[in-house]
Amino acid sequence: MAPATIPHTFRIRADHPCLDGHFPGNPVVPGVVVLDQVAQFLQQHYGLRLTGLAQVKFASPLLPEQDATLELDFAPTRLRFRVLHDSAVIASGEAATA
Repeated sequence: MAPATIPHTFRIRADHPCLDGHFPGNPVVPGVVVLDQVAQFLQQHYGLRLTGLAQVKFASPLLPEQDATLELDFAPTRLRFRVLHDSAVIASGEAATA
């Protein structure tokens, strides 16, 4: 069993190149960028490589310059994640790793 998660807060800067066309005049951080933060954190802090995702839900948008917090739950057969801004869930799902 993996150790308890390390809290991780991240922010996508307003000048991030992904925001140029997503959406002009009303930028929203793309879901794939949020999921990339999950993958990077797993690799950097646990040495785990993301190999798949299941039951991913995007519940509310993340805007540029907003703080988001990643929470991980290492269950015996799967790894669950949630990304929150304040107390609102941005994204959640299950991750397969190697």
